[in-house]
Amino acid sequence: MNTPLHVRLLKALYGLVVNNLLAIVAVAFASSVLQRGWPISVDDLTAWLQAQRRVHLLTAAILMLAVAKLRRTRWPKDVYLVEYGCFRPKPCYRAPFATCREHAHLMPYLIDEESISFAIRLLERSGLGEETCVPEAYHYMPPDRSLAASREETELVIFSAVDDVFARSRGVRPEDIDVVILNCSIFTPTPVFADMVVNRYKLRAGVQNVNLSGMGCSAGLVSVGLAKNLLQVSPPGTHVLVVSTEILSSQYYVGTERAMLLPNCLFRMGAAAMILSNSPERARFKLDRVVRTVTAARDADYRCVFQEEDDKGNTGIRLSKDLATTAGHALKSNIAAFGPLVLPASEQLLVALSLLKRKLLSGRAKVRLYRPDFRTAFEHVCIHAGGRGVIDEVQHGLGLSDEDVEASRMTLHRFGNTSSSSVMYELAYLEAKGTMKKGDRIWMISFGAGFDCNSVAWECVKPAPDADGPWADCIHRYPVELPEICTKDI
Repeated sequence: MNTPLHVRLLKALYGLVVNNLLAIVAVAFASSVLQRGWPISVDDLTAWLQAQRRVHLLTAAILMLAVAKLRRTRWPKDVYLVEYGCFRPKPCYRAPFATCREHAHLMPYLIDEESISFAIRLLERSGLGEETCVPEAYHYMPPDRSLAASREETELVIFSAVDDVFARSRGVRPEDIDVVILNCSIFTPTPVFADMVVNRYKLRAGVQNVNLSGMGCSAGLVSVGLAKNLLQVSPPGTHVLVVSTEILSSQYYVGTERAMLLPNCLFRMGAAAMILSNSPERARFKLDRVVRTVTAARDADYRCVFQEEDDKGNTGIRLSKDLATTAGHALKSNIAAFGPLVLPASEQLLVALSLLKRKLLSGRAKVRLYRPDFRTAFEHVCIHAGGRGVIDEVQHGLGLSDEDVEASRMTLHRFGNTSSSSVMYELAYLEAKGTMKKGDRIWMISFGAGFDCNSVAWECVKPAPDADGPWADCIHRYPVELPEICTKDI
């Protein structure tokens, strides 16, 4: 939807005036006071200072500096993203539609033709492209769901992402890491993945490690929030390594329940690693706001993404048909807390006026609440690539354009739903396209089991010097045109 030019100009002028109103009023008031009521001239002030003993002036200056320093130490420390890296799968792991269709018919389990047809239709409408990748275990007939296969996939995706982030960080070494936070929702072996990283990279004995599980696709941003809390109370120069992934090998569902076949069709292999610090040295992004909303008190939300057994005893993840709607409701609750922290005064004023209008006209007229324009607060939006329906729901709810959600749709097309790591692939897409500029603000949105909704705001400090990342070999082909789909139930 194209907004007329004069409307855009009026809105820009309104925002400029309202967002700077306090500063304008403060300057005008201070100028008026200084001109009319200031009893001391500059000459009088100079003469008074010269009359004071220098030791008294020095003592006063030291006290003021000490107070300023003490006040600053009580402020929360700023947190920065030093660098990030993503797993880039080799072409041998590709799962094009023709392969998926062939494997579905060759599957030795008792999967009926109707279930196969449903899965193929779902895949064709999913928004996934022909280059998404699955682990080696999925290329066997039947799929290898063994512990050994899962460990092999784990080592491949996690170590590749961590190797990439250390190679790109240009200075941060494994021995500089103070905390490891690793999240994987379903597969959690013993020892846990965080210990696996410590062992592989021979991190120092005093390193702290945390392993998060069961939080689904939202866990990546939950990990960022945890890292922020730790860094704000840690000594300057502390480094946290955050790794986000989902291991698929042992989770292939072999039954016929449609709601439990969805993960087989949508999820693909991937991982992302981040190095965060409370020191601005070598920083590429500054972490701003982190807001998490949990709606697990509602039974429907709690069971929206649910691991269970079907009536034949096959374990899988059941995705509710109301997943996109649930995500939309959770996002509204999240925005209620996140919006006031990031929106400019001009947008908050319009929201307040619409609320006041609804209250005054209650019972006499139906007043539609004003939908704030988050594009006034962010230049880029990264929506978890959970599926075409999820992206559509968020785009419609926030009033975003196709350009605003391009990174999310293209990530879904190229890499599929890589769970908690997807938003980092989207950030890599923006940088590979060259659209990220210094000072740009980024809003990351993720959803996960529970039901959870997370919002994280970043500010770009230093754009990537090159596009060497997961998109390096294909960015020239994007964006691609996605086919239109029917909205009927599949």
